[in-house]
Amino acid sequence: METLKIENQTKSIEIASTIIDQIRYADKFALMAWGGREFVALPESEEFQGGLRFRVNGLKHKGYVVVQLRWVDDYTVSFLNKKGHLVHKSEGVYCDMLVLIIDWIEGK
Repeated sequence: METLKIENQTKSIEIASTIIDQIRYADKFALMAWGGREFVALPESEEFQGGLRFRVNGLKHKGYVVVQLRWVDDYTVSFLNKKGHLVHKSEGVYCDMLVLIIDWIEGK
């Protein structure tokens, strides 16, 4: 059973790393511009394969961005305030749209 946990953790980390790579590919300065930090790989769930949560300190949005990979191979991007309350949610986001969606919330 311990092997299963390690495999799931590895998969979660791979998905989170892929999301970071996709954001950097679209705009290598985006994470820095948003003040991205405190990156956390999210585990698999019934609805999601995994994902990434990170803290941002942008011009308009200060709090967290949660990018979750759905089983149908698109993303759900949620924006949470500093207290963890949902501010905005975008569903059906593809990898080439990640930076555009987050920039849109930032007012760019």
